Amino acid sequence: MTSTRKNALFAGNEAGAKNGVMLASLVPTCKMSGVNPAGQLAETLRAILDGHPKSHIEDLMPWRHPQPSSLAV
Repeated sequence: MTSTRKNALFAGNEAGAKNGVMLASLVPTCKMSGVNPAGQLAETLRAILDGHPKSHIEDLMPWRHPQPSSLAV
Protein backbone atom coordinates (compact mmCIF):
# COMPACT_ATOMS: atom_id res chain seq x y z
CA MET A 1 0.00 0.00 0.00
CA THR A 2 2.88 2.37 0.59
CA SER A 3 3.78 2.51 -3.11
CA THR A 4 0.13 3.24 -3.95
CA ARG A 5 0.11 6.20 -1.60
CA LYS A 6 3.40 7.46 -2.98
CA ASN A 7 2.15 7.12 -6.57
CA ALA A 8 -1.03 9.02 -5.68
CA LEU A 9 1.09 12.00 -4.65
CA PHE A 10 2.00 12.51 -8.31
CA ALA A 11 -1.50 12.07 -9.76
CA GLY A 12 -1.82 15.80 -10.41
CA ASN A 13 -5.10 16.29 -8.59
CA GLU A 14 -7.66 14.48 -6.45
CA ALA A 15 -9.64 13.18 -9.43
CA GLY A 16 -6.46 11.77 -10.97
CA ALA A 17 -5.59 10.02 -7.72
CA LYS A 18 -9.09 8.51 -7.45
CA ASN A 19 -8.91 7.28 -11.04
CA GLY A 20 -5.49 5.76 -10.42
CA VAL A 21 -6.71 3.92 -7.34
CA MET A 22 -9.75 2.67 -9.25
CA LEU A 23 -7.58 1.29 -12.03
CA ALA A 24 -5.16 -0.23 -9.52
CA SER A 25 -8.04 -2.12 -7.89
CA LEU A 26 -9.46 -3.23 -11.26
CA VAL A 27 -6.52 -5.50 -12.08
CA PRO A 28 -6.69 -7.73 -8.97
CA THR A 29 -10.50 -7.80 -9.17
CA CYS A 30 -10.30 -9.05 -12.75
CA LYS A 31 -7.67 -11.62 -11.84
CA MET A 32 -9.80 -12.92 -8.96
CA SER A 33 -12.71 -13.22 -11.41
CA GLY A 34 -10.55 -15.03 -13.98
CA VAL A 35 -10.86 -12.18 -16.49
CA ASN A 36 -8.14 -10.52 -18.58
CA PRO A 37 -7.89 -6.97 -17.11
CA ALA A 38 -6.93 -5.27 -20.39
CA GLY A 39 -9.72 -6.99 -22.31
CA GLN A 40 -12.29 -6.24 -19.64
CA LEU A 41 -11.31 -2.57 -19.49
CA ALA A 42 -11.40 -2.27 -23.29
CA GLU A 43 -14.83 -3.90 -23.50
CA THR A 44 -16.18 -1.77 -20.65
CA LEU A 45 -14.97 1.46 -22.26
CA ARG A 46 -16.38 0.33 -25.62
CA ALA A 47 -19.78 -0.39 -24.01
CA ILE A 48 -19.83 3.02 -22.31
CA LEU A 49 -18.94 4.77 -25.59
CA ASP A 50 -21.68 2.78 -27.34
CA GLY A 51 -24.24 4.15 -24.86
CA HIS A 52 -24.50 1.48 -22.18
CA PRO A 53 -27.13 2.80 -19.71
CA LYS A 54 -25.89 3.97 -16.31
CA SER A 55 -28.81 2.14 -14.70
CA HIS A 56 -27.23 -1.17 -15.80
CA ILE A 57 -23.62 -0.39 -14.80
CA GLU A 58 -23.52 -3.61 -12.74
CA ASP A 59 -23.53 -5.55 -16.03
CA LEU A 60 -20.04 -4.18 -16.78
CA MET A 61 -18.38 -5.45 -13.59
CA PRO A 62 -15.55 -7.99 -14.00
CA TRP A 63 -17.46 -10.76 -12.21
CA ARG A 64 -20.22 -10.37 -14.83
CA HIS A 65 -17.74 -10.52 -17.73
CA PRO A 66 -18.56 -13.47 -20.00
CA GLN A 67 -16.01 -16.22 -19.63
CA PRO A 68 -14.64 -17.73 -22.85
CA SER A 69 -15.84 -21.26 -23.43
CA SER A 70 -13.18 -23.96 -23.43
CA LEU A 71 -15.15 -25.55 -26.32
CA ALA A 72 -14.74 -22.48 -28.57
CA VAL A 73 -11.35 -23.45 -29.95
